[in-house]
Amino acid sequence: MFTVVTPETIQLSPGAVLQFPGNWQDYQKLCQQLGDRTSPRIKYRPGEILLMSPLPKHGREAHVIAMVVIAILDYLEQDYEAFTPITMELPEERGIEPDYCFYIQNWAAVAGKDRINWGVDPSPDLVIEIDVTSYTDINDYLPYQVPEVWLFKKKQLLIYHLEDKSYSLQNSSRNFAEFDVSKIVDEAITITRDHNTSAAIRQLRQKLASQNLK
Repeated sequence: MFTVVTPETIQLSPGAVLQFPGNWQDYQKLCQQLGDRTSPRIKYRPGEILLMSPLPKHGREAHVIAMVVIAILDYLEQDYEAFTPITMELPEERGIEPDYCFYIQNWAAVAGKDRINWGVDPSPDLVIEIDVTSYTDINDYLPYQVPEVWLFKKKQLLIYHLEDKSYSLQNSSRNFAEFDVSKIVDEAITITRDHNTSAAIRQLRQKLASQNLK
């Protein structure tokens, strides 16, 4: 499959990343052209636009990690809101599509909303990104002040906390400080590869129930 980007057609081969100059208006036109399609993914940084066509591996890993978060939240009996896919836009500044985002402390602020007003409503408490093609830059989330970002890259979960005006790599999650989430995610991904997602999440819920993960 060839890469084609025209006013009529947007087509990228699986795993392809396309980066080219563009302004906010160009980005908006491409978003309208893509409509409700989930692929390719689109991102805007000042002066440039990026398109990426995810591989199946991308979606599977995003789903597994999101299910890990949901399993822990359910165990904690913690209310939350979750969104995927979602487009986060700050006009003229940024446009990004995280793989998954969770409102945990701030769930009530977005509960029942069909549209989030970025810059007015709170940002997600946790964002999950899968980086298979070096498409992701942690600093894309700085303008939104997302307090915690999980980046899964090269079979490793990287946990970033927002501190002052930059992200720093940490060993634990602010949202789940009592859990070794890196180890939990690694085990879930391994079981998924060897068996399937349902087996991985079922085993996790069983361990949580027996309190073997604290």
